[in-house]
Amino acid sequence: MDVSFYVLLGLTAALVVFALFRDARLLGDAVRATARLFSSVWTEVALGFFLAGLFDVLVPSEVLVQWLGAERTGRGILVAWAAGLAIPGGPYVLFPIMANLFGKGVAAGPLIALISAKTLVSPIRMLTYEAPLLGWPLTLARFLPGMLVPPLLGIVGQWLFELLSRPSAG
Repeated sequence: MDVSFYVLLGLTAALVVFALFRDARLLGDAVRATARLFSSVWTEVALGFFLAGLFDVLVPSEVLVQWLGAERTGRGILVAWAAGLAIPGGPYVLFPIMANLFGKGVAAGPLIALISAKTLVSPIRMLTYEAPLLGWPLTLARFLPGMLVPPLLGIVGQWLFELLSRPSAG
């Protein structure tokens, strides 16, 4: 278990206590809201984890590290940027795969570029939701400068990751 588990556990416990003090019925409402949310996303979550598992057994770690590893961070950021623009699916698909890639040794910079490209400038989302609802002028005014952000985040993110991952002296 890592720090994020304890943070989630602490936040959940604090909100449970707060809800109980406020009105004990809120806890039941929260359980029902959780069940509604889970019933609407469980298939995507399961498919995302299954896809990550398939990716794990079908793509050798050596290939991933060769293309996205720290030895060739610049190329890895560019490849990941393009992949982030192309892959479909929401966060339930994306983040299990990202966790798997990170565990296999893919560098932080390419992962940051991929996540940023997917979430910030996804052409699939742009074509299906954004342009039809907001129009092309606003869509392109956001999309075109947004295309420059993922590689920049990958470069800066790699540097910060290396800085934050260094063992502290002392």
